Amino acid sequence: MYAGRGLVMALVAAVVCGSARAESLTFAPLPMESPETVVKQVKPMLAHLEKTTGIDIRIDYSSDYAEILQKFADGKLDLAYLGPLPYLTLRDRVAQATPLVHFKEKSGSATYTCAIVAPADAKPDLSRLKKHKVALTQPLSTCGFLSTDGLLRQAGSRLDDNLYRYLDKHDEVALAVTRGEFELGGLKTAIGRKYAHMGLAVIAESGPLPGFALVANAKTVSKERMDQLRDALVAAEGDTIKGWGDNIRFGAVAAFDGDYDGLRRLRRQANIPETGNF
Repeated sequence: MYAGRGLVMALVAAVVCGSARAESLTFAPLPMESPETVVKQVKPMLAHLEKTTGIDIRIDYSSDYAEILQKFADGKLDLAYLGPLPYLTLRDRVAQATPLVHFKEKSGSATYTCAIVAPADAKPDLSRLKKHKVALTQPLSTCGFLSTDGLLRQAGSRLDDNLYRYLDKHDEVALAVTRGEFELGGLKTAIGRKYAHMGLAVIAESGPLPGFALVANAKTVSKERMDQLRDALVAAEGDTIKGWGDNIRFGAVAAFDGDYDGLRRLRRQANIPETGNF
């Protein structure tokens, strides 16, 4: 009888362990800044989600957007922190990609803007811009070619009439411009303004874009779990979020695929090259 009870207990333990493993999710942060900075910013938020939902969340850092999207499509990621253009690109490939929340900006808005930056003492004329060196983030970055070319076209110029190169991360774009390696840069406005003390100035700014989002993979995460994660982030406020990273510590609102319809129309008008032209 005792042997039988022991067998039952072993089976129960195996089921419990299996369930615990099933409750582990893999999260990919967006590589906007250095890996150390990104991981430091997201860890407090993930700790809150783990405490609130009982789910273990592991960080899987990738060096670029394309790698994140491929892992997501392969079912290796359960959650990802994505900007609007990477989300739309992912959604084209994975219909189950589901935005849970948009993170608010410091202003309290659930939208953000992209900018063209230049040294504060420079006064480039964007209406007749040619042969200028322009630093960009990544092809899949909303604030990369898509937004920068859009802003130049509004001013009467084109990115294709200038020399542009992808530098991957937003902070690398800002630093390259401050060092004088490039005359202009395209990046998220909030990050560009962090470098004002180094002589960087915003000279053009886009209209509002859907805020950066936590996106779940409905192929690997149940609706119940997605609802729990969404509710935990929307309800988080005050002391709970003040220690989170700069991009996620001002609260969150529920997100929906329809929030991206305006950007979808803009993207249909653009032809984004995968490499720079110099």
